[in-house]
Amino acid sequence: MPVATLGSVKGVTPQALEKAGAGILLSNLYHLALRPGIETIEELGGLHRFAGWAGPMLTDSGGFQVFSLAKLNRVDAGGVRFRSHIDGSELHLTPETVVDMQRRLGVDIAMVLDECPPWPVSREEAAAALERTNGWARRAREVWPGGPGALFGILQGGVFPELRELAARELSALDFDGYAVGGVSVGEPVQERRAVVELATPMLPDAKPRYLMGLGTPLDILHAVRHGTDLFDCVLPSRNARHGVVFTRRGLLRLKNARYRRDASPLDPDCGCPACTRVGRAFLHHLVRTGELTGAVLATLHNLQFYLDFMADLREAIASGNLAALEEKLTAGYREQDSSEETPRSSNHLVQLP
Repeated sequence: MPVATLGSVKGVTPQALEKAGAGILLSNLYHLALRPGIETIEELGGLHRFAGWAGPMLTDSGGFQVFSLAKLNRVDAGGVRFRSHIDGSELHLTPETVVDMQRRLGVDIAMVLDECPPWPVSREEAAAALERTNGWARRAREVWPGGPGALFGILQGGVFPELRELAARELSALDFDGYAVGGVSVGEPVQERRAVVELATPMLPDAKPRYLMGLGTPLDILHAVRHGTDLFDCVLPSRNARHGVVFTRRGLLRLKNARYRRDASPLDPDCGCPACTRVGRAFLHHLVRTGELTGAVLATLHNLQFYLDFMADLREAIASGNLAALEEKLTAGYREQDSSEETPRSSNHLVQLP
């Protein structure tokens, strides 16, 4: 799911998203509640009409902002009180109001309110956050009116297996329409993140969609798919594009590098996006180095096309039984390394050419 925090992917029109093959978008309830406000969007016909998007939409509940805006909120059993990062006004989110606001927006998938603890976190702190999250999930489930949209529960528990197991048992008993694994990629090492995915995802009901929130790199996605994950979102494609970092089938390109100054070849000869079919690496290098907005737009279109094509390749590989071959081909072009670039609810590891 391309991340359209405010109803839009930065620099990309709804028509361009449709042409790239996007089937569903993710927006953020916290940010929409602050600007332009739930009442305004409701009066204008709901989020789909407001944003000009005819396909499905999912809204995150604001739970991640409990982590990312920790200095601006206060959490208790009742919910979360935020001080707006825009003007300091108060926004009070409860399990009930979060469900109601998403219903008023008319979204297709609504996420329950959750508490996303950071890393590192003590077992006691993770257990307390889990108790609140599961309590909020029960309250949300009780007030959810049912159809036509879906309500997803969120599995928390940090890196502690027994807490993840407890969360999975309690959430499964509530019979949500789908389930998400949250609290990954919040600063933990890649080995611990993947251990959580391997443990937690198979615990969730097979018959319901399983969603890994905020991940990530192509290799992270491939790993999660191998362990039963169905849905993904991540800011990595669009955010990295705005910094001149693009994904290709042969690895990662950092367009600011001088090596591309006279490189007339396309970013990826197998890609059909506007960047690859019309201009070369040298032109994009020029745009990125000079800060020209068109460079960010073209790079974003390319990265979104890469990710959407990659997901289509994964679906085809699963259907044909060729997932191992796809994994071998992908791994040959990519390797992971630590990166200082912060990407909220996305991997703290980027991938680049060997």
